[in-house]
Amino acid sequence: MHNYGDINYASVWGNFGEKLVSEYLVKNGFKVLHRNYRQRYGEIDLIAEKNEVVAFVEVKFRQNEYFSLSDVITRSKQKKIILAAKRFISMSDFVDKVFRFDVALILKEGDNFRINYIENAFVES
Repeated sequence: MHNYGDINYASVWGNFGEKLVSEYLVKNGFKVLHRNYRQRYGEIDLIAEKNEVVAFVEVKFRQNEYFSLSDVITRSKQKKIILAAKRFISMSDFVDKVFRFDVALILKEGDNFRINYIENAFVES
């Protein structure tokens, strides 16, 4: 993580990535409900809804597409996201919704970016 002067580049890239994935979700019929939903348990990058499905989305940048999902999002991070999601659900008026945990991997390809979107990337165990 680089922090030059007052610029935190991890934060800048994170915001950029969340914006890209938000646009991707909207183009694919989702309504983005929240960005950077924070609870004391953890943070969820994006919460989006489509057809009675609520997706809790973790956004990550990758240098290449050869990875293990556990390298991208650790079990500890998954647990924090799950706890924050439970809190979100308990405070919402959602009834009869399906909830899932997705991961959006952003890959830089030259001057372009590609999103590898993984539905149901992990589950509560």
